[in-house]
Amino acid sequence: MFKPLNRNQMAWRAAQDLEEGTVVNLGMGMPVLAASYAPFGREIIFQSENGIIGAGPEASENERDPDLVDASSRFVTLAPGAALIESAASFAMIRGGHIDVTMLGGFEVASNGDLANWDMQVPNKGQLVGGAMDLAFGAGEVRVIMQHQTKDGSPRLLNACRLPLTAPRCVTRIYTDLAVVDVEENGFLVREMLQGMTQEDLQSRTEAPLAFARDIEPLTPPDL
Repeated sequence: MFKPLNRNQMAWRAAQDLEEGTVVNLGMGMPVLAASYAPFGREIIFQSENGIIGAGPEASENERDPDLVDASSRFVTLAPGAALIESAASFAMIRGGHIDVTMLGGFEVASNGDLANWDMQVPNKGQLVGGAMDLAFGAGEVRVIMQHQTKDGSPRLLNACRLPLTAPRCVTRIYTDLAVVDVEENGFLVREMLQGMTQEDLQSRTEAPLAFARDIEPLTPPDL
């Protein structure tokens, strides 16, 4: 039997791929958790779209400052050398191509890299997109963290997205609670999957066809 990853484990796995010296935007939801799991000693500059360059891990109860929150309204800390800028400057940074990687949540990803990660209607707010469209178009690379299936068991890795697109052909890698999947020219390529899970298990939970890397690795996060 296999046990799907929890939210913190998914964020941990995504954080391990962030490279030294990169500027990384973390989207709302699970992606913001990655700031707490950056590999020790590796300098990664986390940017929050509301105006932080150099966000640190989530603040403890004693560290909380109401003026320091991230895109998910979590209380955060600042890394040494951090800067605070206005929202307009933050989005100029995003739209100007100065973000190396953005990690976004997702509802659906198609095998060609199309991304759908916003809902048509948000309770009490109507239509809501946020900065995801700017990030999906402006960042050098788009990586997605999301559950492999919906709550009713429907697949999220699809032949074609059914929800309105955030951006076309933008996703390069997907981190789910079951696997790490790259978007290649010919579709999805599985790089890692849970120990105890077979290729048939994973394919049965995925609509689009999966290819499996010859050097596929087990997905083995720490207990978090």
